[in-house]
Amino acid sequence: MPDFSTLKISADLDSPRIARLVLNRPDRFNAITDEMPGEIRKAVEWAQENDDIHVIIVEGAGKGFCGGYDLVAYAESTIEHPCQQESIPWDPMVDYAAMKRNTEDFMSLWRCSKPTIAKIHGAAVAGGSDIALCCDLIIMAEDARIGYMPTRVWGCPTTAMWTFKLGATRAKELMFTGNIIDGRKAAVWGLVNDAVPIGELESVTRKLAERIAGVPKSHLAMHKTVVNQVMLNMGLEQTQMLATLFDGISRHNPEGLWFRRYAQQNGFKAAIEWRDSGRPIPEGAEARAEIERLQKGA
Repeated sequence: MPDFSTLKISADLDSPRIARLVLNRPDRFNAITDEMPGEIRKAVEWAQENDDIHVIIVEGAGKGFCGGYDLVAYAESTIEHPCQQESIPWDPMVDYAAMKRNTEDFMSLWRCSKPTIAKIHGAAVAGGSDIALCCDLIIMAEDARIGYMPTRVWGCPTTAMWTFKLGATRAKELMFTGNIIDGRKAAVWGLVNDAVPIGELESVTRKLAERIAGVPKSHLAMHKTVVNQVMLNMGLEQTQMLATLFDGISRHNPEGLWFRRYAQQNGFKAAIEWRDSGRPIPEGAEARAEIERLQKGA
């Protein structure tokens, strides 16, 4: 089996036609590191090349699916990174290249000819929701949570899957508010295929995977290609390009820089508490004044 630092993948011991891809950083709520997106792609490629595998279940170890990007180091420190350039003028194309690579790595779950099922417990939030929504199907615990809180400041979901999964009206509600929803609402809204009590999550997901696993791989590949082609014709790739560019802008405009300066001075936890509380985010001239004040206090 392949050996990875942020996840593991193997054939299910009881159902060898099912691969289990487990995000495996439970001590950090399976937060996304620089290595994880590429390892997801490599794990999917392993399953793609394994003739015995018909379907892939994607899940998280520990208390939840994935808490998003592991941003504490980026937000609190002064370390330069392709996605947070401040000591030199921001180069949007360097930023875009780094984030687009992550987007393409997550989208390997969508492009793979074999169906992918996200099994969500705990939470799939921020970048973790990108991973989940790139899967073809989602089974969610009723009390689990999903959403993209950084739309309030310092982020734009680069996979842009919310509109394609939810439709414009409900996608706008989540993007405008940064709200999260539980599995029950996600099922009512049609974001996920089913929401079940946590005690039934494994059995329901396995039942679905085993049903799919009985279909010939060629048929699964054809059906997935047909549905994916509809999304491509609707402009999925162009939308992702725009979203990935906007994600970089959201981290380098006055509001994004204010958020990072506030995190540097007060800690990332305090910054996200402000972001998620509903308090107005400083913007424009106010944000610039706050940045100057925070820098003087450094």
